[in-house]
Amino acid sequence: MRWPVRSAYSVDHPRESARGADTRKGPAMYEFTHIGLDVHKDTIAVAVLRSGTTTCDERVIPNTPEAVRKLLSGHPDPSLLRTCYEAGPTGYDTQRLIASLGIACDVIAPSLIPRRAGVRVKTDRSDARNLAHLHRAGELTCVRVPTPAEEAVRDLVRTREELKSDRRIARQRIRSFLLRYGRRYPAPGARWSWRFEVWMRALRFDEPASQAAFEHLLGAYFVRDSQLCAVDRQIAELATLDPLAGGVARLRAFRGIDTLTAVTLLTETGDFRRFGSAGFYMAFTGLTPSEHSSGATIRHGSITKTGNRHVRRVLVEAAWAYRYAPAVRGAHAKRLEGQPPEVAAYSWAAQCRLHATYRKLAARKGPNKAVVAVARELAGFVWGAMTQDIGA
Repeated sequence: MRWPVRSAYSVDHPRESARGADTRKGPAMYEFTHIGLDVHKDTIAVAVLRSGTTTCDERVIPNTPEAVRKLLSGHPDPSLLRTCYEAGPTGYDTQRLIASLGIACDVIAPSLIPRRAGVRVKTDRSDARNLAHLHRAGELTCVRVPTPAEEAVRDLVRTREELKSDRRIARQRIRSFLLRYGRRYPAPGARWSWRFEVWMRALRFDEPASQAAFEHLLGAYFVRDSQLCAVDRQIAELATLDPLAGGVARLRAFRGIDTLTAVTLLTETGDFRRFGSAGFYMAFTGLTPSEHSSGATIRHGSITKTGNRHVRRVLVEAAWAYRYAPAVRGAHAKRLEGQPPEVAAYSWAAQCRLHATYRKLAARKGPNKAVVAVARELAGFVWGAMTQDIGA
């Protein structure tokens, strides 16, 4: 049985989600003991909302596995316990520890927690208490907890993004240094290239301190560049292995999507089937327009930018490829080699539709807004490719 998806964030296990749990067979929501956890680096604020009560037992415990086990071991029936905490910098270790004890634990999307206007007091204990009450009321939305293997590959891809940002900053520092000393690249064009690097390495400065500073800047750049190349090789190798290989090959059939983009989409999304429709996946990417409507007045604004920013970024980058007329040539043609005819036909249908969308919107709203709209529709095609039996 597949449980209905109620939000862009969702759980992918058969027990109840935080929303709509009271519709399941078995104990009603008020028969569970709900525990809200406000998890920090060193401490955890705990609020225990027992069955049939409206007040919480509160305490603060150390953030250690032993303290968490001691807290939960005092309850005789683990099946009647429901715990939750906000997603944050402490990751999923607490959830995995609690789940290993046979106790349900939800990780909550912080941005979707209801907030009461007028409340001016915020403490760790009040946050835990609020979580416990809202969890029992079914007003919280869970995020999907990745497996350790999925999280490892995802962290590798995100590390690549950080290294690329560091390399860009190192390049900017070198350019600023050369500008201060009046050293200008003699050839036309100012783009960074291997010719620019050859010219740059040959530069010498009169002052020893200036030369030392320049060499340190060069070292910082080349270290980041070598690290980035090493990570690229590791990601390319992982893309050829299970469980990524099949999904990467299918996604690479789309124009504008190559190995890195495909791996990013797979690792950041996880199970595509947890989204009940393409619209839910579009909402997860944050590419759907915001809306403020009242009565007969309907107002649409800019995109929501909620959900996963990494997925949103790579989809927008890929969407620029659909400015051009549909065609299969070059690297794209090589990526389609060996793919089933149904996958190639699906990719061609995406090209035709998305290019038509770009042309229609670019004439009225400009290329930037048109590309965002194309990225939103591309998200729908990606969801369809990963959830439907195309070429299977």
